Amino acid sequence: MLDRLVDKMLGLPRAEGPKPDVTRDLAAPMPDGVTLLADRYAPAGTTSAPVVLIRTPYGRKGILSKLFGDTFARHGLQTVIQSTRGSFGSGGEFRPFHLEREDGVATAEWLRAQPWCDGQIAMAGASYLGHTQWAVGPYLDPPLAAMCLGVTASEFVSTFYPGGVLAADNMVSWSAMIGRQEERFAALPNPLQKRKTRKAMSFLPLSRADVAAIGKPVRFLQDITEHFVPDDDYWAMSDHSAEVAKLDVPVSMVTGWYDLFIGSQLRDFRTLAEAGKTPRLTIGPWAHGEPGSMGPMIRDQLGFLRAHLLGDRTFLQRAPVRLFLQGAGTWLDFESWPPPSTATAAHLRPIGGLGEQAGAEALPTTFTYDPADPTPAVGGPLLTGEWKQRDNQEVEARPDVLVFTGEPLLSDLDVIGEVTATVHVRTEIEHADVYVRLCDVDAGGVSRNVTDGILRLRPGFPSSDADGVVTAEVTLDPTAYRFRRGHRLRVQVAGGAFPRFARNHGTDEPVTSAVTGKPNRFEIFHDAARPSRITLPVFTS
Repeated sequence: MLDRLVDKMLGLPRAEGPKPDVTRDLAAPMPDGVTLLADRYAPAGTTSAPVVLIRTPYGRKGILSKLFGDTFARHGLQTVIQSTRGSFGSGGEFRPFHLEREDGVATAEWLRAQPWCDGQIAMAGASYLGHTQWAVGPYLDPPLAAMCLGVTASEFVSTFYPGGVLAADNMVSWSAMIGRQEERFAALPNPLQKRKTRKAMSFLPLSRADVAAIGKPVRFLQDITEHFVPDDDYWAMSDHSAEVAKLDVPVSMVTGWYDLFIGSQLRDFRTLAEAGKTPRLTIGPWAHGEPGSMGPMIRDQLGFLRAHLLGDRTFLQRAPVRLFLQGAGTWLDFESWPPPSTATAAHLRPIGGLGEQAGAEALPTTFTYDPADPTPAVGGPLLTGEWKQRDNQEVEARPDVLVFTGEPLLSDLDVIGEVTATVHVRTEIEHADVYVRLCDVDAGGVSRNVTDGILRLRPGFPSSDADGVVTAEVTLDPTAYRFRRGHRLRVQVAGGAFPRFARNHGTDEPVTSAVTGKPNRFEIFHDAARPSRITLPVFTS
């Protein structure tokens, strides 16, 4: 009965046949002598068959084992779920992103030596479980039979430090979670712990937020804060982006418009496609880990794996790219990402306007960012808290947020693709952040975020002109969104969005020790000579 309920909730056809055979705590030896533990889920009667490998730091029991191990096996896929180094019974120390290539490749070789594996190995999973796939896929010979990449990317550094700014909210949240995940009752809802973690995001110095959150240090947060400097190559071992174009493995991707990996995952997709590969892509209206995303992701991965391991090609009949158009409530199919569009500029204009043409001569608009009272974040691609779209009116009323609003639209406007902004800015202190957000203002005046991005300025980057004005090129997350007729486009410009992004102290003091800061005055230029603007990919069917 439970199995039927799970299949129904996931939108899967009813699986027939007996329960899978489960073998616990299989020991896989690593080259350095460490032993990693795994559980095998095999369709009843399996002798030798392909294996779906899932490598996870989150344990081999509970929802993960039910969704991937049991469900995959009931639908014909032999699956092995392995605990990564230093987690849930596996030996060694859990240092995220370290040794995943070495351990993953060794595990694949160990699997191929087992009598119940016919030599074919595919991989599946989401988030960190996707990173463990990228750590294996480009390096294994013979190659994987398939990779199913849910909400993940070939490199995580741009997600740790988007635009060169530490993603404080997500990094502290994840550090607190992994720091206590093996404690008793850690998997149960804990409102008090959530409040402590959110409060810890404001703790200074930020490098001690782990102790403030859970009462003990977490090695990952120490790594993140210690190596938060430009051009630090510490994370090179976790970056597999240089190998993407050479990957010769069938790939399926699932992500969401409010997922923290959306930009880097779509960059991987484009790299594969431009290299002549045929990856498949699904983008829904989801945030990272949102319960509503699990069904579509499991269906996608199960269908793709059955196509490449069991010869059931049903899933492959759909278009290569399927995405959800927000604001329209509909799914669209395309042959590629991004679909053809027209780059259309919306210029920031004096007195808070937004229009097709740049303003004439005008004085810059100013605001002051104060790290002691940092501009708050509202919604967006977060791991925890109030994510996705939110009412932005309260933050837009602050004096440290500039708001530029267009006229009511005369017809629906579909924006599908990659969004960028060019902001001409002069700051009193060279250490500064430029944050840009695109919003949808409905007929009642409620402003909701659609997409945003940030860029950290530092002395000499980007270079300034003779008047000290910097041209900040800000990359916003990709989107697919319909702005309805009668709605208005709005662009926010600010000096930060805290605690989603770590506050800029206005100094060159490392984030590991900074506890004080300096207010910083911004001047945003928006005239014919320096036309600040946001560029939208306007789609017409």
